[in-house]
Amino acid sequence: MMDAMRAGAIGGPQNTAQNANQGIEAVRDLAAQYREVLCRARLGIRNPGFEWYPYDTLSSIAHCNQLLHGANRAMLGPQGAGRKVLDLGCADGELGFFLESLGYQVTSVDHGVYNHNGMRGARALKAALGSSVELVELDLDRPFQLPGGPYDFAFFLGTLYHLRNPFHVLEELAQRATYCFLSTRIARRFPGGAPMPKDVALAYLLDETELNNDESNYFVFSEPGLRLALKRTYWDVLDFLPVGDTRRSDPVRADRDERAFCFLRSRFDRLANVELLEGWHAAEGTGWRWTGQEFSFRIRSAGAARVRTVAIDLFLPDQLFAANGTVVLTGTVNGCELEPAEFRRPGAHVLVRPLPRDTEDMLVRFRAASALPADAHDSRERGVVVVSISAE
Repeated sequence: MMDAMRAGAIGGPQNTAQNANQGIEAVRDLAAQYREVLCRARLGIRNPGFEWYPYDTLSSIAHCNQLLHGANRAMLGPQGAGRKVLDLGCADGELGFFLESLGYQVTSVDHGVYNHNGMRGARALKAALGSSVELVELDLDRPFQLPGGPYDFAFFLGTLYHLRNPFHVLEELAQRATYCFLSTRIARRFPGGAPMPKDVALAYLLDETELNNDESNYFVFSEPGLRLALKRTYWDVLDFLPVGDTRRSDPVRADRDERAFCFLRSRFDRLANVELLEGWHAAEGTGWRWTGQEFSFRIRSAGAARVRTVAIDLFLPDQLFAANGTVVLTGTVNGCELEPAEFRRPGAHVLVRPLPRDTEDMLVRFRAASALPADAHDSRERGVVVVSISAE
């Protein structure tokens, strides 16, 4: 399903020694080494009875090295223990197997009907490598539910323009992943050569055989069209990299292929970066949730990524203050009491508390002094509204 560009490694900018050891530059170098592991695995599968996916999917890591800037370069590092990754449109699964080798917990998804070899390549490599990557067959063009999660990172490479309903898939993904590496074909000109308006959000609908004689191709966005589609599906673009023919690209010619690589952050559910436990109601709006009077969540951190503080964005409606004039929250971390928080006015608030040092797994519990009971308009007990939780 994924048809990444045939591209070798692209060298990124020079970085600090710390980032070189811990960030995307180190991951790029390890990916180059892992190609030998994959090559040996393929050679050991004699007469597989199918054609391997013909493109170098690990080249996407080199593109990510050039894509990421500033603090984002340290986001994806070589120490993946405890972090979950979704590879959506995985082809032969090479990217997922590589990330698993760094300690990431990986779920790789594709659809056998559109996959280059019916996912036989991914299954054969999984067996040869003794991998624990979860391989899932899923048709994104039909009603679906993404497996597992929530995910720290999603990789969604070379797949978007193959989908009948790209908005639906992007929105579903925003609900399950905190960050996403996305690539897709884009265009600057119409097939006849006329330039697309630079300030107009467009998507070109392909005929069945118009691109690569492949009826699974549907929408090629212009850059403004892609950016608006991402905005409308609850993604913020943190970094953006055009690759290929960045002057004459069009939706149909193979020699005028341009890809956009994006690093995205979901704004749908800013609770996806922690494990929600007890006392949470279903997500509403752009992911905010009512809690019960008591609610809890778990924060996991490891190594250099250990967190020191937790910040909770709250919204406190007027009705919470009707009974007592204040809203009071008490809490614990791993059984140790936190300083209580007292709020005297409705609206948006941020609750920040320090966390114990040198603790990798933190169970955080909160209790509101009072809660709204079920009534004729809402059958739920309601404590507070939590918009987001961040741990740093």
